Amino acid sequence: MTSKPPSRRLERELIASGHRFVAGMDEVGRGALAGPVTVGVVVVDESTGRTPARLRDSKLLRPAVRERLCDPIRRWAVASAVGHSSPEEIDRYGIIAALRIAGTRALHQMRGAGIAPDVVVLDGNHDWLTHPPHLPPLPVTGQGVPVITRIKGDLTVTAIAAASVLAKTERDALMVQLHEQQPRYGWLGNKGYSAPEHTAALREHGPCELHRRSWSLPLTEGYVADELDLEVDGGTVLRWEGA
Repeated sequence: MTSKPPSRRLERELIASGHRFVAGMDEVGRGALAGPVTVGVVVVDESTGRTPARLRDSKLLRPAVRERLCDPIRRWAVASAVGHSSPEEIDRYGIIAALRIAGTRALHQMRGAGIAPDVVVLDGNHDWLTHPPHLPPLPVTGQGVPVITRIKGDLTVTAIAAASVLAKTERDALMVQLHEQQPRYGWLGNKGYSAPEHTAALREHGPCELHRRSWSLPLTEGYVADELDLEVDGGTVLRWEGA
């Protein structure tokens, strides 16, 4: 699938307005039934060079292309990191708070390397990174950073697209490793989403410790996947549904 490449326009506008380090952030695994939710972050500044060739939102790229892009993205960016939030944390705190935990962990990695973004641009129209002050604290505490949201940012903002590639590639690799521990669920292929072999195995064997127990898992016949149980990979839309 061909598509228009993402743009540096928003990043340059933010840098011109006085922000030194601009971070793009994106998440993957939000609609999966098992495994972590993962957040990638990529930082650019005025010295950042030419965008890596073929960079697109991760959902528009084949796995092999994503993997080949990871090293060029890391060399291109001022800094980059990937953070995870576990199924246990998703069950305990909810998916939005789990995104916040994963994103904060990614930011802590970069701060440990001496890079602190001045602003973060999120894909979509919801700021899931900023912790509401009226809610109980989370296991990781963020240092407040201004957040901007951009609808279809994964398609239009280079740093967000780059973050999506790093997050998707790292989470996929992790699910392949977890498949070796729990091969009955087919995570090698479905990466924890509600593919037919995954839902069939859940009905036969029940969930394991890596499933999101607080979710409506497909343990009975007649299950139909949520709208969130939608995986788009390499430009192909794969809507997994139960039998």
